[in-house]
Amino acid sequence: MMRAGTHHLADDALRAAASVDDTRLLASIEALAAFGARSDGGVNRPALSATDLEARRHLVGYAHALGCTVTTDACANLFIHRPGSGAAPPVMTGSHIDTQPSGGKLDGCYGVLAGLECMAALNDAGIRTRRPLEVAIWTNEEGTRFAPGAMGSSAFVEPSRMPAYLNAADADGVTLGAALERYRHALPGLPSRGDAPPAHAFVELHIEQGPQLENAGVPLGIVTGIQGVRWYEFHCQGVAAHAGTTPMPMRRDAMTLAVALRASLEAIATSLGGEHTRITFGRWSVTPNSINTIPSDVTFSVDFRHPDAHVLDSFDAQVLACAQRHGARIAPLFTHAPVRFDATVLARLDAACHALEAPALRLTSGAFHDAMYLSQHCPTAMLFVPSRDGISHNPAEATDARHLVLGARALAHTLTTLCND
Repeated sequence: MMRAGTHHLADDALRAAASVDDTRLLASIEALAAFGARSDGGVNRPALSATDLEARRHLVGYAHALGCTVTTDACANLFIHRPGSGAAPPVMTGSHIDTQPSGGKLDGCYGVLAGLECMAALNDAGIRTRRPLEVAIWTNEEGTRFAPGAMGSSAFVEPSRMPAYLNAADADGVTLGAALERYRHALPGLPSRGDAPPAHAFVELHIEQGPQLENAGVPLGIVTGIQGVRWYEFHCQGVAAHAGTTPMPMRRDAMTLAVALRASLEAIATSLGGEHTRITFGRWSVTPNSINTIPSDVTFSVDFRHPDAHVLDSFDAQVLACAQRHGARIAPLFTHAPVRFDATVLARLDAACHALEAPALRLTSGAFHDAMYLSQHCPTAMLFVPSRDGISHNPAEATDARHLVLGARALAHTLTTLCND
């Protein structure tokens, strides 16, 4: 039997979705992209840079114009709050606005601006939800200025991380602690909140950054989780010698060793993970790096990703044995378990796509997102829209306008439903 008010709540969700204004949403994307705009159409907006602070002032002004309050926290995360009719824990959405040095207009930014558009749509539709709605702007997700990435969301969930984060320095030697001090002076009127309060749910809308949705011809992706990762560094040692005078049998060539090791690692990854394997040998250092000298030292990185924790564990064991067989040193750099998103929030996303008659594909995210950490705090899920040609972290990053608008409508429907739980 349908509970009282269910039809009314469903109508609210549809009205909120219909009230998303495509012109306003697309204009907001262009307005934010002006902060750090590159001549090639991309955006360069490092976390807590002067450009980022200007962009934050712009968004705080927009939030106040929507009738919302804005608070911040110890890691300079921003929380834009639209009150509900009650004092229940809020529903959260949002993402980040820092970019890669040669980034695009949408990565992270779209999720923030679509969340603000949902608030504007609720205002336009005259809807007061039971729960408050919050749009979070997480600090330093990209990790290009301060390492590690996803600082803001991870510190929100685990405040004990902050003391170590404060000493992280950028390429110019500026620490996060110093950048936070400048932030507080630049936006002095923002009230500060303490440790993370309870939240009812978190939904992050994002561009896919890959080709699956476009290849399938599907406009929306319901993200069931984020694959796990292992980062390693391998060091192969040889002996530098003259390239023209040293016979092949007498050489101890670190690059020959590294190439053989690389082939073995790729074979292990493929045999363990099959079609879901993602392995990348992205960073190489060769010494002495001379055209006519046999390499004495080669160091290279491995990024292995897979959605199955058992595969990741097997990879750990086999690469250690592989390094020993090849006489190479191995150093673990980073590890994160696969993330599984909440079934109830995923069902609300399913319902939104069905209500909007929008086809959706279920998939796993290959990239990290702030939702990875929020899933430790509250029920969490993600929604993707297609990336043209699968391109991201690039000025050519683009998503068709109709997909950007549809994603915001699906988000508005989902948030309204969750806010009325």
